[in-house]
Amino acid sequence: MTVRVVLADDQPLIRSALQMVVADAPGLELVGEAATGLQAVRLAEDLRPDVVVMDIRMPGMDGIEATRLITQGPSRAQVIVLTTFDEDDNVYGALRAGASGFLVKDMALDDILTAIRVVAAGDALIAPGVTRRLIEAFTDHPAPGPAPRGPEGITEREREVLTLIGRGRSNTEIAADLVISVATVKVYVSRLLAKLQARDRVHLVILAYEAGLVSPSK
Repeated sequence: MTVRVVLADDQPLIRSALQMVVADAPGLELVGEAATGLQAVRLAEDLRPDVVVMDIRMPGMDGIEATRLITQGPSRAQVIVLTTFDEDDNVYGALRAGASGFLVKDMALDDILTAIRVVAAGDALIAPGVTRRLIEAFTDHPAPGPAPRGPEGITEREREVLTLIGRGRSNTEIAADLVISVATVKVYVSRLLAKLQARDRVHLVILAYEAGLVSPSK
């Protein structure tokens, strides 16, 4: 199945570089390019792509608001945020808006293509390094309001799995940590997604540290 991709970035050189990478990749088809968040939203509505690669910082409507509108709209497109972690402090907002993964602008081209395919398949892409930065950003800028409470309605084992997901562990690593099979881990992840009404694994990471299950020191 061909993965239909829209690229959204206000820098023509970056769009051009990504366009060449996507156009030459088997199984991927570039169907549109946007220079603003508003253009990205309109293209998602008109073209119904599978994946939108979205820069956070764009003129007018930024990538976070565009991501929110796309993920809540009728297109059902998955959004991968394009960012530079050393500069952007909006990672948490992008995740809350519904982003399913991240691309760093200087990452390897093969990794960019892998990220697009992974997210198109309905999974989420969040590396341990990204998770650590996400947790640090949230700790430095906590949301206002009362202290978070742990998620309700899950078992102690599910809580352990959620904590490890929040630390960026893969299913294989979780299985090793808890001395259970990978298949069993997948069952727990599916249960957590259903019980917590989470969109994907990235959303579970957010819920884990919002609930206080994860901190930068862990």
